Amino acid sequence: MPCFPLNSGGGVALGLLVLYLAVGFGLRAAILYHRTGSLGLHGVQGAFGSVEWIAGMLFVVGLLAGGAAAIGDMLHLMKPAPFLTGPVVRTVALVVFWLGFLATFGAQMALGDSWRVGVPRDEHTALVTNGPFAWVRNPIFTAMLISAAGLLLLVPNLAALGAWTAMLVGLEIHVRLVEEPHLLNMHGDAYAKYAARVGRFWPYLGRLR
Repeated sequence: MPCFPLNSGGGVALGLLVLYLAVGFGLRAAILYHRTGSLGLHGVQGAFGSVEWIAGMLFVVGLLAGGAAAIGDMLHLMKPAPFLTGPVVRTVALVVFWLGFLATFGAQMALGDSWRVGVPRDEHTALVTNGPFAWVRNPIFTAMLISAAGLLLLVPNLAALGAWTAMLVGLEIHVRLVEEPHLLNMHGDAYAKYAARVGRFWPYLGRLR
């Protein structure tokens, strides 16, 4: 009978991943539904093979690979990088995860009723430029990558590295080729001016010309 050590790096990472999904998607969707009657969850969109579909599927693959990395660590099926093990690295990993976790939920709440998962073409949402969005255009995605980096440090194996990479590439494609053109089309000059002065994922970096 297999043993599932829940206090191992993989066990902790799996628990934190479930918590992250429950709060970042479940709780946030419930709050939006209570306020507007909409869950805001549009999932993977676009036709098979389209840019939207590829970006969405990369994000899903990242989540699944993150779970596989944690389970593989728990069952000793995947070996962690030896130079990224030990109590110091685990402490850093937990600090990084919780910083990203709190930043994600804080940025989600700052987005208010404009929060959505996916880009619904038939919905008009307000352009939010205050709070964390005054510093970065996509603080939610930045915080998500920080949380994922914390989980990567908890289970530093190839699956976890693949998960983080898939999320990074998926988010880059989504923001650059799907979300930004949609917001430019929806908000026009207001978004163009906002994007010209505020960085994409980090302050001052990735401003649109």
